[in-house]
Amino acid sequence: MSAPADVQLERRLSALDAAAIVISNVIGGGIFFVPVIVAQMIPHTAGMLGVWLLGGALAFAGAMAYAELAALRPRAGGEYVYLREAFGPLAAFLTGWTSFVAGFSGATAASALALADYIGRFVGAAADMRPLLSIPIPGVALALTPRSVVALSAIALLTAIHVRGLGPGRLVQNLLAGVKVCALVTFVAIGFAIGHGNAAHLTQGGDFRASGFLLALVPVMFSYSGWNAAAYVAEEVRDPGRNVPLALALGTVTVVVIYITLNALYLYAMPLAELASLSGGRLMDSVAERLFGFVAGNVLAIFTIISLAASISAMVLAGPRVYYSMARDGLFLRHAAHVHPRYRTPAVAIVAQGVWSGILVLSGTLSQLVSYTGFAVVLFAGVAVCAVFVLRRRLPDAHRPFRAWGYPWAPAVFILASFVMVANEVWRNPVPTAVGLAIIASGLPVYFVMRRARSV
Repeated sequence: MSAPADVQLERRLSALDAAAIVISNVIGGGIFFVPVIVAQMIPHTAGMLGVWLLGGALAFAGAMAYAELAALRPRAGGEYVYLREAFGPLAAFLTGWTSFVAGFSGATAASALALADYIGRFVGAAADMRPLLSIPIPGVALALTPRSVVALSAIALLTAIHVRGLGPGRLVQNLLAGVKVCALVTFVAIGFAIGHGNAAHLTQGGDFRASGFLLALVPVMFSYSGWNAAAYVAEEVRDPGRNVPLALALGTVTVVVIYITLNALYLYAMPLAELASLSGGRLMDSVAERLFGFVAGNVLAIFTIISLAASISAMVLAGPRVYYSMARDGLFLRHAAHVHPRYRTPAVAIVAQGVWSGILVLSGTLSQLVSYTGFAVVLFAGVAVCAVFVLRRRLPDAHRPFRAWGYPWAPAVFILASFVMVANEVWRNPVPTAVGLAIIASGLPVYFVMRRARSV
């Protein structure tokens, strides 16, 4: 069952609005701890910066492939739409199912809990994990703690904002993304201008090995994940044939520049060997102490709170468009296909994601879905880029307002890199990957039930 013909999603987003969604989706916690992991894998300064540049180039190649697909099919849902067009409804459903049970919902829950932890730096009770109430359910126990209350409040607030329309939603999203970018640019500029670093650190050599370089590409690409976010809202972007490609390009390039300059600043602040020896969560404090002579913990904590809020907002905005598209095809909750008659948003889909994210917050253990299915982000992105080749062959005469730059080589390299990273994850972490594949496969019976109900 679809939304009434006179109530549709509203095209109100500009290219800058959609680019802000990309930036907020990508820049999360990864850039504040992954560089330490990369430094351990690549004890070579140029190699470390090079892997971030290569990861950015791959993300940009993927973004340009998505840009062609989004311009060809400017519908809500991102890769759900592209896999449906190229490979059929089952493949599309599995990517949408994974997005709901773990991808967007799980990442939202994890970010909300992290936000509560950082708020706890100022208000200790916000990070308190002592149970206030327990709800025993067979197989899992839901526990309400002060920490989960803060996380649930953040999810509920941003869910309510985005339900009320693109007007308040994009205002909040753009504000949070703008503060995030301005804070990072200011930190980099001040760090290089007056920080007590050493440019000689940037030219240090080391033991460069191709194997370490390729292994480091995996966490780097996970740090770049989210570059495709503008594609999910293509149905709400004005002039999507022009503005979605522009948003994907602008958002991805902005993130690449920020990531490379941040890594350069880290190396300017301390030698590569010291960077590699830092403990988890100490990167930004250590860099600030080296550059400015003090630990700017509270300042960085405030920035991190804003950054996490921006990421949650972007996921609350983008994810439900997938389930809305699925529901229009009869493959999700029927009412999720409804568009709110006043706010012109997929309100039921937004609330559904908020509710499931809340359950994940309360469960604790279920939030591990994110780590189990993280490889699926790379897998489905690679399959979606394959759709460029399939649809070019199947629909050679279709009007394409935008064509992927570097076709066929750039998307082919992206696909190859994606599948190599997935294969590497399967080989290095077989048990978590097997659990992730089982979670994805659990959508199969749901798909057949949904399809049967649709045909009745």
